[in-house]
Amino acid sequence: GEPVRVLVTGAAGQIAYSLLYSIAKGDVFGKDQPLVLVLLDITPMMTVLEGVVMELQDCALPLLREVIPTDKEEVAFKDLDVAILVGSMPRREGMERKDLLKANVKIFKSQGAALDKYAKKTVKVVVVGNPANTNCLIASKSAPSIPKENFSCLTRLDHNRAKSQIALKLGVTANDVKNVIIWGNHSSTQYPDVNHAKVNVKGKEVGVYEAIKDDSWLKGDFILTVQQRGAAVIKARKLSSAMSAAKAICDHVRDIWFGTPAGEFVSMGVISDGNSYGVPEDLLYSFPVVIKDKTWKFVEGLPINDFSREKMDLTAKELTEEKETAVEFLSSA
Repeated sequence: GEPVRVLVTGAAGQIAYSLLYSIAKGDVFGKDQPLVLVLLDITPMMTVLEGVVMELQDCALPLLREVIPTDKEEVAFKDLDVAILVGSMPRREGMERKDLLKANVKIFKSQGAALDKYAKKTVKVVVVGNPANTNCLIASKSAPSIPKENFSCLTRLDHNRAKSQIALKLGVTANDVKNVIIWGNHSSTQYPDVNHAKVNVKGKEVGVYEAIKDDSWLKGDFILTVQQRGAAVIKARKLSSAMSAAKAICDHVRDIWFGTPAGEFVSMGVISDGNSYGVPEDLLYSFPVVIKDKTWKFVEGLPINDFSREKMDLTAKELTEEKETAVEFLSSA
């Protein structure tokens, strides 16, 4: 069949190093789907990128038709089916969040414009580089001819972290836990919500609150652990999460491509327009979604208690402030 054309940016970085092998061996688009991988990074990284290309060649993978390393947007974004935007300006020590935003607005404005100009209009765009939600919104606003719904940002890592913490607490596998939700921003204000989550205990499906019977843990340490997990990994490894981030990207893109399993929903950052949860319009906010025919829909009608409401509003407030700052920079970028 026709190869799927996939771009990974920040392709010489450590998330990409874990990600590219998984994509190329068929974990994401299926075991019989040929691929063209386009790898974009900044000019100083081109030598390192050559090494990555050599390794991909040396994996001798049957699905990989072509690998194209480049530092040029007009090459990278041409005729894409999928764009995975991992590369961003990382936060340096002592850097204000505002400075970080400014640098990233410039990058994602440029990449959004390149998507608009060169990619297929059906392209699915996944933003991973932080601040992911706002970077994704800026890319979307800079690509007016591509539907807003085609843009999403990664909160699946947070989702998987939440799932895993519940599974560890109960001594079951992560597969036995479903329908956890990450609401809001991929930052420490995110709200990991297990009010609607179910767990399979000895063949019986029960609510997580009922199974765990420890509300103070679920409303306290559980939430904090998930919110601060990224920082905990950095503290321990002196590097940010790469293996787990790459796995989450694979989960996210595979679900876009093949849909979500019946009776299950997943978390992803999407445009908030038309949601029924009181989240302001025109924010890139993480919601529970189901996916079918490469199209996501909000999970509707979940009752929201006061505890959840407060946390959902808090993260929406942070995203609104980020957006306002970013949009200011956008006009001057």
